[in-house]
Amino acid sequence: MLRSIKKLFEDKLGASDGEIGRVSDFYFDDLNWAVRYLVADTGSWMPGRLVLISPHAFGDLYQGGKVLLVNLTRQQIENSPSIESHKPVSRQYEEEYHRYYNWPFYWKGDAVWGMSGFPILSQRSKPFLGEQAVVENKKPDGGDLHLRSAKALMGYQIQATDGVIGHVADFVMSDEDWVIQRVVVDTRHWLTGKRVLISPGQINRISWDESKVYVDLTKEALLESPVFEPGAFGIREHDPRICT
Repeated sequence: MLRSIKKLFEDKLGASDGEIGRVSDFYFDDLNWAVRYLVADTGSWMPGRLVLISPHAFGDLYQGGKVLLVNLTRQQIENSPSIESHKPVSRQYEEEYHRYYNWPFYWKGDAVWGMSGFPILSQRSKPFLGEQAVVENKKPDGGDLHLRSAKALMGYQIQATDGVIGHVADFVMSDEDWVIQRVVVDTRHWLTGKRVLISPGQINRISWDESKVYVDLTKEALLESPVFEPGAFGIREHDPRICT
């Protein structure tokens, strides 16, 4: 199923033994556009703390009302590595995080999720074969240059080959492999503007310094892209999380 990422913002998160906070953001890998982590704001439960949750913990992204269910306990999440002292997210932190949960490293292997095209969405008590034996001698000091905040990218201008047109409004993600399939571009400030869908493959580069997304399309070609239909994602037009 395809999901609007923006519509998931602020949804509640439920562990196996109680609520754990709300969805704050999604971190995606800008090499293959796979969402690597959901960022949880733990609110009053653990004030001031943000927690990363991997797609490995989400089963089939079951949404009971406005609650996303996580296959973890509150204690597991409470004892997990904190990201406060790891900004931006470093590979060293990711290794510590994945070892804590006994989850495989997505960066080892040729597929989107390392050795698989999909995250292994099941709870387990034993580590993967050989995972405990993994030892990394090199631990980079800086952050992972390929992990990006979906929330931060929303609002970036779209730079077509012949000028600026619109901005990033949302992302459409598959909840099977957690890969972003489409980027929603809002061009409604133009005379014939509308919200349209483009493929990540049509993006040439992202300039974080300029807050721009460069696409290999003319303005005319972009306006002729498929129209984004909010109703297809269960979004009401007055939903403030998608219409801004």
